[in-house]
Amino acid sequence: MVAWFGNKFRNFSIKIRSWVDRALDGTNDHYLNYLPGRISWFSAWMLKLFYSGIKIDKTQTTILKNIPEDAIVLYVNKFKSYFEYLFYYTRFKEDGFPFPEIGLDYKIFSLQPISRIFKSLLSYVDYIFKNRSFPDAYKSGFIRRKLANERCGFLSLVGKKSFYRWFVKAKTDPLWYLIEMQRSIDRPIYIVPTLMFFEKKPIPSNPTLTDILFGTQQRPRKIRRLVTLFRTPEKIFVEISEPVNLKHFVSQAGNPIEHQSLLLRRNLLLQINRHRQSIIGPILKSREELKESILTNDRLQHFMDQHASKRAIPIQRVRKEATEYIEEIAANYSIGTIKIIEAIITLIIKFMFDGIAYSTDTLNRIKSISKKGPIIFIPCHKSHIDYLILSYLMFRNNMPCPHIAAGKNLSFWPIGPLFRGGGAFFIRRTFRGAILYAKVFSEYIYKLLEEGFNIEFFIEGGRSRTGKLLIPKLGLLSILLDAYKTGACEDMIFAPIFIGYDRVLEESSYLNEIEGGQKEPESLRQVIKARKFLKKRYGRIYIQFHEPISINALLENYDKPIQEMTQKEINTFCRNLGNRILNAIDGVSVVTPHALVASAILNCARKRFSYEHLMDHIETYMSCLFFQEAKLADTLLFDHVHAVEHVLDIYTQRKLIEKNSEDQTDPSSEEYFTVNVEKRPVLDYYKNNCISFFIPVAFTALAILEKDAFQFSAAELHSEYTFLQEFFKNEFAYNIDRTPEYIVRKSLKAFIEDAILTPHPSLPDTYNITSEGFRKIKFYSRFLKPFFESYWIVLNHLRRSPQNSVDAKERIKKIQSLGNRMEKKNEIELKEALSKVNYMNAVDFFTNHGIRGSENTEKIEFYTETLQKYLNFLQT
Repeated sequence: MVAWFGNKFRNFSIKIRSWVDRALDGTNDHYLNYLPGRISWFSAWMLKLFYSGIKIDKTQTTILKNIPEDAIVLYVNKFKSYFEYLFYYTRFKEDGFPFPEIGLDYKIFSLQPISRIFKSLLSYVDYIFKNRSFPDAYKSGFIRRKLANERCGFLSLVGKKSFYRWFVKAKTDPLWYLIEMQRSIDRPIYIVPTLMFFEKKPIPSNPTLTDILFGTQQRPRKIRRLVTLFRTPEKIFVEISEPVNLKHFVSQAGNPIEHQSLLLRRNLLLQINRHRQSIIGPILKSREELKESILTNDRLQHFMDQHASKRAIPIQRVRKEATEYIEEIAANYSIGTIKIIEAIITLIIKFMFDGIAYSTDTLNRIKSISKKGPIIFIPCHKSHIDYLILSYLMFRNNMPCPHIAAGKNLSFWPIGPLFRGGGAFFIRRTFRGAILYAKVFSEYIYKLLEEGFNIEFFIEGGRSRTGKLLIPKLGLLSILLDAYKTGACEDMIFAPIFIGYDRVLEESSYLNEIEGGQKEPESLRQVIKARKFLKKRYGRIYIQFHEPISINALLENYDKPIQEMTQKEINTFCRNLGNRILNAIDGVSVVTPHALVASAILNCARKRFSYEHLMDHIETYMSCLFFQEAKLADTLLFDHVHAVEHVLDIYTQRKLIEKNSEDQTDPSSEEYFTVNVEKRPVLDYYKNNCISFFIPVAFTALAILEKDAFQFSAAELHSEYTFLQEFFKNEFAYNIDRTPEYIVRKSLKAFIEDAILTPHPSLPDTYNITSEGFRKIKFYSRFLKPFFESYWIVLNHLRRSPQNSVDAKERIKKIQSLGNRMEKKNEIELKEALSKVNYMNAVDFFTNHGIRGSENTEKIEFYTETLQKYLNFLQT
C-alpha cells in the first residue's frame, strides 16, 4: 500500500514537474526586474499619456546618439524611483533610443503581461522548492545574459535597502557585477547618468514645511511628483550627463574589483551632484546667513581688529561699518524675482527685438565644465539690457542665474531691489580711500566662490560709448584671482561672451556723451521715460560664447603655481588674462549688416557715393571676414546683398544717410548716397562694433602705404606694425599669444587671397601691390583715420598748453573746444574724430610717453611728424 502511494506520488510529481517545466519553458529566468519592450497596448498607452507633459530637449538626447552602436547601455540615477525608471522606459522607447527593460534592484509587477506575472510567481515558488533558497537574478546570470543580448538596464545608486543589501548582507553589488562583466567581454558598457528636475529653484539651506511633508524638489515624494506632473508638467525636465565608458574606467583604475566599484559609485554620484548644481546652483543660503558667515570669518575679524587698532576707533564702530557695507553690496538672490525678470525680458524681446541669435553648443560645453568650478561670465557691455539678457538665457537653458556685479548707480528704487533679487550685487566705481569697504567686498566675492555661485561682471567697467571694446579694468579680476589664490575654489572658469545688437537702445545718450555732454544719472525718472523705447524696433540680439578658459589649465603654462608668484608676477598674469579675455570676446563677435554697412559708408573716400561703390567696399570687407572665419549674422550669410539693401533703407529712414539722383527730373538716373555729417558719430558707433576684425589688416595696410612703393618685403612691415600696435594700445586689445610677425603674415595672406597682393615670382618674402589692390588697401587703412585725427587734436592741445596748467576735467573740455574749432576750419575731416573717449585715451597715451605739456618739445616734435605722416597717407 505504501509502495502504491509512493508510486502514485512520484508519478504525480513527475507530471507536475513536467507541467511546470512546460509552463516555465524549461527555465527559471522569469524575474520581475525585467519589463519587456512589448507590454499590453493599454499599459503602453497609459504610460505614454501619463508622461506626455514631460519634455526632453533634443540637445540632451544628442548624447545618446553618440554612444557606439555595439555598446551595452545602462542608465543610472541617484535615488531609487519607479517614476523615473518608467519614464525612461516609456520615452526612450517612443523616441527610438535604447530603453531600460532591466531594472537592477527594481521589481515591476502591475505592468507585466499576465503570462509573465504567472510565470514569475510560478518560477519563484519552483526555485524555492528546488534550491531551498530565494532566486537571485545576479547569481543566476539572468542580468548578464539580458544585457549581453542587447537589452538596456536602469540602476539607482542610492537606496536604503539596496545599500544594506550589498554593504551589510554581502549580497551582489550591481556596480561590482557590471565591472566583473566588463572584464570578461569585449563590448563596452556605457553608464549614462540621468537627472530629473521638478523645479529650477535652488535647494534652500533651511527646508520649508512643504519640503518636510512632501519632499524637496531634488527628491520629491509621490504626492509632490503627481501634483507637479498634472498641474505644471512643463516644470519637469530631464538632463543627461556625460556617459562613462566602463571599459575605459576598468583599464585605468587598476585596483581590486571591490575598490573599483566603490570608486565608480563615488565618481558617478559626484558627477550627478555637480551636474545638478550646474543646473540649479549651490544650496541657497539666506542673505542673513551669508552676511553672518562673512562678518564672522577669521580673516575679516583679524582685519577689523587691526583696522580699529591703527585708527584708534572702537571695534564696534568698525563692525557697524562692515555690516553697512555688506548691506550695500550683497545680493538678495530669489528665484521668484528671477521669474519676474524672465517675464519682463520676454515682453521686451517680443515688442522691441526680433529675437536672440545664439548657439547652444558652446553654452552646453560651459554647463558641462561648470562642474569643475564656478563660472565667471564676462560679457562685453553695450547696453543696460546686458545685465538681464544673460540671466534670461541661463534660466531658459536650465542653468543657474549668476550673481552680477552692477554699478552702485543702479541701486535706486525700484530697479535696485529688483536687480538684487535677480542676483545683482553692487560695487562702487572706486575703492580709493575705502580700505575697509575693499576688504569686505573681497570677502563677499570669496564667499560667493566658496559656495559655488557663478559670477558675472563687465571687464570694461562701464558701457562702451564708442561701440568697440574698452581697455580692461582689472580691479574685480584681481580680487577674483586673489580669492582663487587663497583657496576659495579648486578651479575658476572664465567664459568670455559677446552681446551685440543691430541697434542699441542708448544710442542718443551715447552720442551726447561722446560729444562732451554729461551722463545723466540713472533714476526712476529714466525708467519711466524708457517706455518710449517700446514704440521702436531694434532688430536682433546676438550672443556668442567663447570656449571657456580654465585658470588651472592656464597656469600649467607657468613655471610656478599662483601661490608662489610675487605680487608683480600676479599683476602681469592678471593684465595678460584681461587682454586674453578681450581678445576672446573680439574673436566671437558677430558682424551684423548694420556694422558692415556703417563701415563701408564711413570709409568711402567720396562725400557722395553710389550703391556700386558701396558694394565694392562691402565685398572687399566680406572677403577679409571670410578669410578670418569671422562669425557673421545669418542675414549676411544667407543673402548679403538683400541684407545690405535692407540696412540702407533703415539708415535712409533714420536720416543717417540721404538718397538722391544725378538728375532729379529723370527717374532712371543713377542714385547716389550722401552721409548726414551730424549723424556720422552714430554710424561710427556701429562701425566700431566690428572694427576688431579689421584692425590687424588696417595696421598692415598702413605699414604697406608707409613704404610708398609697389614692392616690399614682409620683414619691412614688422617694426611699423609694432609701432602702430603700441600707439593704439589704449584703443585696441592686442593678441598676447601672437607676435606682430605672425599677424602681418596672416594679413598678407588675406590680401593675396583677395588679389590685393601677388608674391614676387623670384624674390622670397617679397610682394607686389596690384593696381586694384592699392585702392583696396586704402579701404582698410581708413578704419584708423578717426583715431589719428583724435590723437592729432590732443597733440595740438598739449603742444600749446604748459604742464599742469589745468586739471584733468578742464583739459578734456579745452581739447573738445579745440577739436570743434579744427573741424570747422577743415583741419579735421571726420566728425566722428571729435570723441571724448578718444581724447581721454590719447591724453593717457601721450602722458605715459613723456608728453605732459608744451615743455616736452622733443617728443612733441617726434609725434607731430609721425601723425602728419600717417594722416597724409590717409588723405582722400
